[in-house]
Amino acid sequence: MDSISSATRNTLCLLAALGSAGMAHGQAENYPSKQIRMIIALAPGGGVDTTGRLIGQRLSEMWGQSVVAENRPGAGGTIATDLMARAAPDGYTMLVNSSGITITPSLMKIPYDAAKDILPVTMAAISPGVMVVHPSVPVKNVKELIAFAKSKPGELLFSSSGQGTAQHLTIELFNQMTGLKMTHVPYKGTAPSITDVVGGRIALTVASVISTRPMFTTGKLRALATVGTKRTPALPEYPTVAEAAGLPGFGVDQWYGVFLPGQTPKAIAVKLQGAVAKIMLDPTTRKTLLGQGLDVVANSQDEFAKVYAAEIVRWGKVVRAVGVEVK
Repeated sequence: MDSISSATRNTLCLLAALGSAGMAHGQAENYPSKQIRMIIALAPGGGVDTTGRLIGQRLSEMWGQSVVAENRPGAGGTIATDLMARAAPDGYTMLVNSSGITITPSLMKIPYDAAKDILPVTMAAISPGVMVVHPSVPVKNVKELIAFAKSKPGELLFSSSGQGTAQHLTIELFNQMTGLKMTHVPYKGTAPSITDVVGGRIALTVASVISTRPMFTTGKLRALATVGTKRTPALPEYPTVAEAAGLPGFGVDQWYGVFLPGQTPKAIAVKLQGAVAKIMLDPTTRKTLLGQGLDVVANSQDEFAKVYAAEIVRWGKVVRAVGVEVK
């Protein structure tokens, strides 16, 4: 009797699974059949916003369905992320957010489960970062910076756009991996954090290529290396920090990604990923984004999910080691 009941249960479970799979496949075939809401986690005008709106416009043209973009900045992107996480998991509410989405779970109490309520779709683009110093700092490469900073423990000041930001934690990771003790000075935004390096009040910072290039091409700053996992087409002549300093494992990409609610059928996520990848890999799009200092990525849904999960773990370790407090 028990064996018959067990067999019956297994059969019912299999039928239910097949039914769910069939339903999800049917949903994906008909997707999209109505307007899509795109929630953008940061304020208008920045890289996340411009990338998201470009994707939204091209999706509308490709699918014949309107994509309505709305900016919902605040709380490190958690306001927008929570809105998306609570939406119906049907593909009609998507989120465009930065890599900061992998940092906030370690910095603050968030109203959603970062693992279960978020489905990464694709990393659309990377905003490559560059390590820059004031010209008065007597170093011309990363190895020289490490030697100089070790000779002056705690004396070199580095700036960031705020406590617990990617800018801040990138240099803290560099400190950890090199054994350096450089002192953090947080600012309210990227622009003032760069301005004080240009003014010589701060020794160094890490910021995007597009926000620093006007300064280091005119000699107001000195660029040492890029901080990403590989060289960027925006500055092909510059090595990465990992290359320049012999630091395997160091590499921080400030990326912009597309997400869906956690329980969205994978078939829908894969279909959206394919559409976004087609948009991003178009030569015209590549040229437009490169002009904005962005590198196109458009990786697969599975690849992006692995990056997302790994970075939550990585930044959690850095935040705990540094003892970051966000007020």
